[in-house]
Amino acid sequence: MKKATILLILLGNMLLLHAQSNVEYKGVSIANGDFLFFGAQAQNLSGAINRVTQLKDSISFSHIGLIEVIEGVPYLLHSIGNKGSVKESLDNLTKYGKGQQYVVYRIDSIHSHAIPRAMEIAHEMLGKPYNWSYKLNDSSYYCSDFVERAFRPIGLFKLEPMTFKNPVTGELDEFWVKFYAKQGLEVPEGELGCNPNGLAANPNIHRVGTLQTTK
Repeated sequence: MKKATILLILLGNMLLLHAQSNVEYKGVSIANGDFLFFGAQAQNLSGAINRVTQLKDSISFSHIGLIEVIEGVPYLLHSIGNKGSVKESLDNLTKYGKGQQYVVYRIDSIHSHAIPRAMEIAHEMLGKPYNWSYKLNDSSYYCSDFVERAFRPIGLFKLEPMTFKNPVTGELDEFWVKFYAKQGLEVPEGELGCNPNGLAANPNIHRVGTLQTTK
């Protein structure tokens, strides 16, 4: 009887902690360690990323970050071009989200034990600049690189050969040719890396819902 009572108390505490880690936000129940994907735009860098990485019509993303929930307040840890690797209030990103889609994904329960360490790693990367070359290094990060590294201890995501070829022409996409020419670099075709669409297609994470932002 005593063992059963202790077990019930432990189970109750676990359920309470789970409830406290979730928060209702813009129509979706989000949790610590969730992934926030930004829908791809048609033009500019966002469109160029999606154009050469899109795997399915239903998956069309150009940016990703990690959600952190602290005392019921959601934040996003991510690496973004004009700021580098930062932590900021989710409200700052979504309250002016006219026309921008935000989709929440969640890691499967069998791998959720990795979330605490992943968040620690993400915090350790904050303050580093954005990696505009998309060539992997340890001093700057791009968005999917930031997330992949956070979960690298369990190998959740795999690095794959990158491609910058336009799927319609089979040639290097004109945007990327000019993009790298301005940096004085060769297009890193075939080098290892990752991208938001590839991460979203991972079988160990699943779609939770789309945030209801201002229209």
